[in-house]
Amino acid sequence: MRPTGPLHLGHWLGALRNWVQLQDAYECYFMVADLHALMGEYENPAQIEKSSMEMVMDWLACGIDPEKSVLFVQSQIPEHAELAMILGMITPLGWLERNPTYKEQLREIAGRDLTTYGFLGYPVLQAADILLYKANKVPVGEDQLAHLELAREILRRFEHFYKKSLFPEPEALLTEEPRLLGIDRRKMSKSYGNAINLSDSEDAVRKKVLSMITDPERIKMSDPGHPEVCNVFSYYQIFADAPLTEKAHAWCAGAKLGCVDCKKTFAEVLIEALRPLMKRRREIAARPETVRQILQEGHGRAKARAEQTMREVKEFLHLVRI
Repeated sequence: MRPTGPLHLGHWLGALRNWVQLQDAYECYFMVADLHALMGEYENPAQIEKSSMEMVMDWLACGIDPEKSVLFVQSQIPEHAELAMILGMITPLGWLERNPTYKEQLREIAGRDLTTYGFLGYPVLQAADILLYKANKVPVGEDQLAHLELAREILRRFEHFYKKSLFPEPEALLTEEPRLLGIDRRKMSKSYGNAINLSDSEDAVRKKVLSMITDPERIKMSDPGHPEVCNVFSYYQIFADAPLTEKAHAWCAGAKLGCVDCKKTFAEVLIEALRPLMKRRREIAARPETVRQILQEGHGRAKARAEQTMREVKEFLHLVRI
């Protein structure tokens, strides 16, 4: 994950809950992708270190266990950049220009110049992140399949040129992501500032829920609503139990309750769901030295694997060894 700001509900539902379960079935590597963060924040990198530490706190609060998994920081292992440079030598420019996420972010993100070599080439660094540890499974949502396929294409091109089979071909571990939009009904994103964050206080959660856009066609309380298009109702379906969800549907469709009261009710439901996570996170935040120790231990394990891979790559490419 990129440390570009607070993690939010979308990260929890779409990735972190799945990561926690994967720890019992796989040898997992969880990386703070701070070099990827620098690609978009190169003009103002001051927050990257703080965001990195905050993000790891969120991971731990959600249940990522350093006894089971390797947690490490990308920039502390220079082999990531080294392998990315080598893979970049063989990656056609057209592959990168067709990347759908690159095109989308150029359209959506204003105020930053993303027409840089680093941003265009970030899928190459992403491929290096995967291949460096010889990962055979990568947990992704459907919207990230194109990224993984590009990494596989880069791997195939490597093997085509050098007639070597060094890396396993990584396969997708598809994650079912609940449809959760931001409070403004756009995709929930740190970049858009429309997210409910895992580090938010209870009061902040209440305030954000009350600001959520509901059914745009329901102007007055007496107007029957349309729950199927209401963003708040989609949250009820994920976080509330079935009886309350049914009540919320009846409140909206039958004009029995105003949107403000409906949102107040849901805010308490969401806070109750998040309360254990909030408590763990406060405890972790009180011990920042423990977080750094976890990352140092993870660095040693990740570094050993990365160095071994690069020794093999350099041997295949006949680079000078001294």
